[in-house]
Amino acid sequence: MTAAPEDGLAGHVADSIETVADFRLEHYRAASPLQRGIDRLTDGLGRPAAPIFMVAGVGVWAGAAALVTGGGVNQPAFAWLELVATVAALLVSILILVTQRREDELAERQSQLILQLALLADKKSAKIIALLEELRRDQPDVADRVDAESIEMATPADPRSVLAAIDERTTPSSPT
Repeated sequence: MTAAPEDGLAGHVADSIETVADFRLEHYRAASPLQRGIDRLTDGLGRPAAPIFMVAGVGVWAGAAALVTGGGVNQPAFAWLELVATVAALLVSILILVTQRREDELAERQSQLILQLALLADKKSAKIIALLEELRRDQPDVADRVDAESIEMATPADPRSVLAAIDERTTPSSPT
């Protein structure tokens, strides 16, 4: 157990934090060099300074083109500026899509992990309740009685049945 007394966290909490951090690091370490480059580029474009530099660049280009061409907006320099801005917008949108896809993969893995842990916790809880009920029945000094709620809780939830019930309750009924 890696207790971290310097930050005031209990050992099991620090272990859980470390496990989650390792899970995320594993995802980012598994990225290809190209993906890491795209992530860095997208991260840089997401900084507050990026639009300032872009606007400044467009301003310098437009100013220089206006000086060179005598202020004519229909000159080739402005057509090139429009082309560069269009291509840059296309590239930025593709970079965002690629990065978002990768983040969605991480989110999907995390949701699968959470679901698996929740199902496991449900089974463990049901087993604990069943063992407590068995212990209660085996104790000679405790009155033997039937506890329907405990019996019900001692059975783990069936994920398919739960999902079917959720679908039944959330799917709008079709008019007949």
